[in-house]
Amino acid sequence: MAAPGGRTESVGTVVVAGAANLAVAVAKLVAGLISGSAAMLSEAAHSVADTTTEVLLYLALRRGSRPPDTRHPFGYGMESYVWALLAALFTFVAGAGFAVTHGVTTILVHEHSGDYLASYVVLAVSFAIESVSLARAVRQVRRESRRWRTTPRRFLRLTADTTVKAVFLEDSAALIGLLLAAAGVALSELTGDELYDGIASILIGVLLLVVASIPAYSNVSLLVGRAVPARLRGEIADEVAGLPAVRRVETLLTMQLGPADILVAAKVDFADDASGATIEATADEAERRLTARYPEIRYVFLDPTATPGTGHADRDR
Repeated sequence: MAAPGGRTESVGTVVVAGAANLAVAVAKLVAGLISGSAAMLSEAAHSVADTTTEVLLYLALRRGSRPPDTRHPFGYGMESYVWALLAALFTFVAGAGFAVTHGVTTILVHEHSGDYLASYVVLAVSFAIESVSLARAVRQVRRESRRWRTTPRRFLRLTADTTVKAVFLEDSAALIGLLLAAAGVALSELTGDELYDGIASILIGVLLLVVASIPAYSNVSLLVGRAVPARLRGEIADEVAGLPAVRRVETLLTMQLGPADILVAAKVDFADDASGATIEATADEAERRLTARYPEIRYVFLDPTATPGTGHADRDR
């Protein structure tokens, strides 16, 4: 579930998110060093991880959109999932690992070296910047979900464009992380106990673990070779079965070859009196209808076959 035209929009979404994360990372790092807050330093690590993730997602979009060649006749769409998986793993290891480790250290040492004001200012500015980035991702999700006649939640769960899913999740987690950091800093200032700052840092790390695991699972599933969603598969089957010369669709196989590339292969039982020319024309019509209705469908292969038990001989296209 990803439109070819949505690939350009996804690039824009990733670039905006990356620029926002880079600016926020620098501000958080400065505030964390000035205030000594574990939560702020964890948030800085969070933003650094997100910025690196955006770079990897940009590579995923660019390298995955290369056209087919003799060595890769189905294109390079699958490569986008490799880079997106690496992005998720980086968030998992670098961002979450630092946040949890630093939070535990803060709880054990109970040291705080500076003023809290810088933390509050940076948290407020960061929240505004991250909100802008999230708003762009939300607009893209809503636009794509309307095109697919589904809910934004279902679109995010089923979409093959894992870059927009990653950006949406990262920006959502960034806002939650900022709230956690603010709560930790405020409680530490009010109570004079750095325990709350450390707990906030650990919670930010756990949040990153959750956020990284969702796109990681999606990318692994797509790399293995995931079929299109059940509803789309049913619509494809109905489209093929509705052709005049088709008696029934015996087998329908689909696979996501990339964020905006779908392969369709089917064993089709044609009418008894269908000639070779009719079968060829029907196959061409099936491809024309499917690609017109779903621009993501790049390849359509129909295999003329007889219904088991009817005694009809298999036909070659």
